[in-house]
Amino acid sequence: MMYPKLIINLKKLEDNLNACATITKDHGKCSLMIVTKGLCADKEMVKMVAENPNVDFIADSRVKNIAGFADTARANGKKTVLLRIPMHCEVAEVVKYVDLSFNSELSTIRLLNEEAAKVGKVHDILLMIDLGDLREGIFFQNQELIYEAVEEILKMENVNLYGIGVNLTCYGAIIPKNENLSQLVAIARDLEAKYGIKLEMVSGGNSSSIYLVDKGELPEGINNLRLGESFLLGNDTAYETKLPGTVSDGLILQAQIIELKEKPSLPIGEVGVDAFGEKPYYEDRGIMKRAIIGIGKQDTDLGSMTPCDPQVEIMGGSSDHIILDVTHCDREYKVGDIVEFELGYGGMLKTATSPYVEKDYIK
Repeated sequence: MMYPKLIINLKKLEDNLNACATITKDHGKCSLMIVTKGLCADKEMVKMVAENPNVDFIADSRVKNIAGFADTARANGKKTVLLRIPMHCEVAEVVKYVDLSFNSELSTIRLLNEEAAKVGKVHDILLMIDLGDLREGIFFQNQELIYEAVEEILKMENVNLYGIGVNLTCYGAIIPKNENLSQLVAIARDLEAKYGIKLEMVSGGNSSSIYLVDKGELPEGINNLRLGESFLLGNDTAYETKLPGTVSDGLILQAQIIELKEKPSLPIGEVGVDAFGEKPYYEDRGIMKRAIIGIGKQDTDLGSMTPCDPQVEIMGGSSDHIILDVTHCDREYKVGDIVEFELGYGGMLKTATSPYVEKDYIK
């Protein structure tokens, strides 16, 4: 049995998914888009998602991931979605594997139209609107730019304007509110009236928007939410609260102790910078029992790991090592023992992506 290892409890993740579906679909009257990138589109997880009748769309930010699950998704009646704006170099793959892509650049949309025409397809796009988080999208106050984009898209024969969407929180940390999401709905209604069209989707954001549903503050007209962290970790990411019916331990990282020794808490000598160019600070705690586990910053995010044993403290780490303080633990740890951690988003993302972390499943 090899470590480090990520234990993926598919039963708990499915329970989380169903709890999110209750909020999103039953309470919010929105379609449910499940985002797989947090677990790097793990095949077993994707299979579970694809077979769940509550899921309408399966989304990822990487075309390579979508290429790996497109057949599974489509066989189960789910549309595939590319969340990140396509690069020009991947347009052919987008048209092949992606049913709906998020876009904001006309030059890219023109290429999608050309590629779709070559293969006899009509490709759906969601036009992204920036409501102030300042990541992707046409800035909402530039009405003429929105009109120009829509007018050109509507003339294209092989691209279909499926709807509009917004991303909030991920870059600028702007929290979705009734006020800013109402602006997205207003833009959608304006476009429908001006051009005599019907937009199938008005996508009101990600796991940071779900909290609005049960508060009764999700604007009428928002009809889709995109959920990744909510179903993987049980979080509303606007305020980091736990969603009802979800758990945070569906993913557990296991790592093995490779050294266990009593040493001073203060390094000896002049302090420079560590392997990542940062100057660390150390507190004098006297002699400590220090455990080193065989995993490091190349594989995970130290600030996004919580030891399942609350008496274990993460002291720091380097590329391949993490140092733990086990001085005050009731458990008598020894070399070869396994230490377990719950993961936050950053830890989950890096751990799932690392080729050095094994995966195991509870079904």
